[in-house]
Amino acid sequence: MKSSKVISKRRAFGRIPEVVTIPNPLFKSLEGKYFVGQTQILTFGRGTNAWGGLINPKNSGVNLFVNVYTVTNFSGKSFPAKVFLNSLPPGHPLTSRLVSPTNTSRNSIPKVKIQFVRSTMGIPRGGTNVFLRETSPKATLVSEEDGKFIIPPGGSFVIFLAGPRSGIVKSKIAFGWWEEKRKSAFK
Repeated sequence: MKSSKVISKRRAFGRIPEVVTIPNPLFKSLEGKYFVGQTQILTFGRGTNAWGGLINPKNSGVNLFVNVYTVTNFSGKSFPAKVFLNSLPPGHPLTSRLVSPTNTSRNSIPKVKIQFVRSTMGIPRGGTNVFLRETSPKATLVSEEDGKFIIPPGGSFVIFLAGPRSGIVKSKIAFGWWEEKRKSAFK
């Protein structure tokens, strides 16, 4: 009896479309546009700092959408993590090879690079320090940004780690992001 009532209700309302809602990062992964990666271990302190960032090359042809970042503190001391937009960070950066598309069934290669410096003097030049987070000892700081930071070619999203005055700390920075080809509305 119940199933016949359900059928008659469907007939009364006509065809009801089924709608599926999926999170944007999953949708971007299905398209082969979502990437994840991390720096190598950063070792700094006693007057030195470190950083890791998403660097969008000038000739990339894509906008970078920052979705998530993490800072893992392997040490027993806390240290500040400062987020800089479009700055020039100090030191001679390395490019991480620890990067992958999240949809491994596609042969997607990111245009955006994860770069980092394990230990350096100085602070980022230019750009904007948009906020500060304090990392707890032996913990991971997680910040979900949902793509709200949009970085054009030639820009950067950098996490700058200020070292403690005494002692050495160890950390890693990881990112999740997607890329979209630039359109005239964003140029």
